[in-house]
Amino acid sequence: MLLAPVGCLVTAMPGLLIGRVQPILPLLAIGPLMAATFLNARRTVLVCCWTVLLALAADLGPGTRLDAGCAVGWGGLLLGCVCSVYAARQRGRLRQRLTEAREVARVTQETILRPVSRTLSGTHVSTRYHCAHRESSVGGDLYDLAVTPYGLRVLVGDARGHGLDALRTAADTITGFRELAHTAPDLTVLAKALDARLSPGLGPEDFVTAVLVEFGPGEVRLVNCGHPAPLRSGHRLELLEPRVPTTPLGLHPDPQQYRVRLQPGDRLLLYTDGLTDSHAPDGTPFALLTESATALSEPMPDAALHALYDRLIAHVGGPPTDDLALVLCQPSEVTAPVRVLDLTGPAPLEQ
Repeated sequence: MLLAPVGCLVTAMPGLLIGRVQPILPLLAIGPLMAATFLNARRTVLVCCWTVLLALAADLGPGTRLDAGCAVGWGGLLLGCVCSVYAARQRGRLRQRLTEAREVARVTQETILRPVSRTLSGTHVSTRYHCAHRESSVGGDLYDLAVTPYGLRVLVGDARGHGLDALRTAADTITGFRELAHTAPDLTVLAKALDARLSPGLGPEDFVTAVLVEFGPGEVRLVNCGHPAPLRSGHRLELLEPRVPTTPLGLHPDPQQYRVRLQPGDRLLLYTDGLTDSHAPDGTPFALLTESATALSEPMPDAALHALYDRLIAHVGGPPTDDLALVLCQPSEVTAPVRVLDLTGPAPLEQ
């Protein structure tokens, strides 16, 4: 009794399928189009071939009518397959270009922000850089150093803003520092020359916070243009705040140079506000002095920067959300610092 209806349905299926496939032939191109979104061109071609074979198996049979509707349906399907393969090829080329662009960005970072871990002019310098943007290896934070007739000079800065404008400003600042650092007789002249060089190319609300450092025998000379104060560690842990604050580069600063004596084992940490402005998920700010006291007690400079960055990640709960530049300087005559014990605050600065 039940076999008769089933037999009738099987007998009628080819006719039903043939009558329904031709109108939906263009819709079968959805498969290749979706394949082009996720697969490469070669695999998209395979999907197109299987789609065409499936359409042929369903559409060609007894009673097939090769009329204008059939031609339009097959034309739509084949056009969809061709467009899918073309889109997959273009997506592959775009991905290759993005890969090349990331490689160029990596090389650019190594050129503009050279990773450093070496002794220069009697001072060991270690650096670390983190860009918060996945699309780029370089952001608005910057650093550079130069061995000059006046001693080792170091620049750490932060260009206002994000994206290409901040990157362009950071690159201009580094280029200006490299050209001027060897001839400016002191850091005050160097800062004013950098400001004069950058100002014409900056917008009315653009600027660069910067700290300039020059190492001499038993001392360090500093000029701070609106940048977070360097941190000296050794027998004491203190922020080297300028007595007279001044505006950032690009806003016509009138900086004053100040001197600080360096004791055996002292280290100088230069950083950007990606360190001080970081917060835990509950809003707790990063405890700069407390965390630095532990991290900077590591015997090797590279290990100290690594420990400080790890403590920042642990506090934030992931990679920093802002760009970050860290530069740690230590006189090479002493291989390991005295462990930081005093967190009572800064001592008076020696002019």
